[in-house]
Amino acid sequence: MTSVTSTVVRLKVSLIRNGLRQSAGRRAAFAVSAVIAVLFALAQLLGLLLLRGHAHAGVVAVVVTAVLALGWAVLPLFFPTGDETLDPTRLVLLPLRPRPLVRALLVASLVGIGPVCTLLILVGCALAPAHRTATYVFSVVAVALALLTCVALARAVAAANVRLLTSRKGRDLAVLSGLVIAIGTQLINFGAQQLGSAGGLGQLQPVADVLSWVPPASAMGAVQSANDGSYGIALAQLTVSAAGLGLLVAVWARSLTRLMTAPDGSTLQATGAGAPKRSSTGLARLLPDGRTGTVMERSLRYILRDPKTKAAWVSSLAIGLLVPVFNAVRGTGSVYLACFATGMLGMQMYNQFGQDTSAFWMVAMTISSARDASTELRGRALALLLIALPYTTLVTVLTAGLLGSWDQLPEALGLSFAVLGALLATGAWASARFPYSIPRDGHKNVTPGQAGLAWIAIFGGMASAALLCLPVIALIVWLNASTGGAAWTWLLLPVGAGYGTGLTLLGLRLAAPRAATHLPEILTAVSKG
Repeated sequence: MTSVTSTVVRLKVSLIRNGLRQSAGRRAAFAVSAVIAVLFALAQLLGLLLLRGHAHAGVVAVVVTAVLALGWAVLPLFFPTGDETLDPTRLVLLPLRPRPLVRALLVASLVGIGPVCTLLILVGCALAPAHRTATYVFSVVAVALALLTCVALARAVAAANVRLLTSRKGRDLAVLSGLVIAIGTQLINFGAQQLGSAGGLGQLQPVADVLSWVPPASAMGAVQSANDGSYGIALAQLTVSAAGLGLLVAVWARSLTRLMTAPDGSTLQATGAGAPKRSSTGLARLLPDGRTGTVMERSLRYILRDPKTKAAWVSSLAIGLLVPVFNAVRGTGSVYLACFATGMLGMQMYNQFGQDTSAFWMVAMTISSARDASTELRGRALALLLIALPYTTLVTVLTAGLLGSWDQLPEALGLSFAVLGALLATGAWASARFPYSIPRDGHKNVTPGQAGLAWIAIFGGMASAALLCLPVIALIVWLNASTGGAAWTWLLLPVGAGYGTGLTLLGLRLAAPRAATHLPEILTAVSKG
């Protein structure tokens, strides 16, 4: 009788093969990604081998193994469709017991580009600190334990969150994967720059001392310990790694059992214990009355529920904080760089009607005059300000604190508020003058054929906002350059806030008539996605 393991492995191979048969584009993408991944893994392997003989080769091996494990843990959350066998509910109707299923899925996890690349890097991690003959024995065991722990970690995370990954929230996480990559790149860049300073790789020693007792990095710590002649410590670290793998598999098996036997929420009756309980955040009670509050609530719900809107906001919030803070930590930044965060959020005012897509017709039905359009745009601007104002203040204060430039805080805040007002003004006008559609599917943010509109709206609006802020910038330069002017820079805070408020009101007033008289054109433009 054919074993469950061989069947699941052949199923995994068939899924890969049949996926490649769908189109030539998929085959080309798979081939290119495989070549790039393998070349990257080989480069890592070569780099680790070049560290042989370095005093901190074992430290690097432990840290790299921990980073690999973290990647395997995060991978299923942001790329749930990368491996269809990650969803065990597809096998729920088959008469399978948990233990054979766990074993089969664990072996099947070793099939693919990811495990091969991980194996190459782990081999480099094991060989980098190894010099004694006995150490190579520990290296073989360490590589096997680390690789199995990585794939088991991915499976356990996927099994524990499979309901999430197959829901709308799971698709939202997939949309945010680009943000995670961007932030991770910034963190790696920052870490590499720190390591390049005085101290070098030795700065990782305290981190490696802790990670060398945390699976699966403890397996690579055992290689270093064995190379130092501490075979007892090496055996203890291998035992910790094996115990971690066993505990992880047990948790995975328990999640599988619960997942394969518990009823799905969609099959429960809508009454009684299975009925979902309503929860009210009380948001409507905190917002203004009338249409303004309704528009604000709708805009805030877009941010929370629409995947594209949520991705744009989270990206702006994260990157807007990282750039000024990272530069401040490195000592190369300026308190004025906090305006970058303001700009990231202010750009969310552009193409306000595009996020409504074809549903904009319901909004259009409620607009019969320029006053209605002004109220609509004002509600959207207030919803943005509800987040942007405290966020801008927080980033500016944090940047000033890290740099120790408290004397420049009032002028930096004043400039940030002026920039925000200018972006709200130009964003409202651009939304009415250059609307474009946002595709619901895929990662594109502009429908083909409307890229020119998007470029004009965003970059033209940003350039206009910069020009509108020139009076405040000139005032900052004049006060800082003039004798005794530094004592009056605190006035820049109310001046900048008032100037930004005036720009916002002016922009809304100019954009409202255009929006009210061109509703059919706006609806056509935003309905092409």
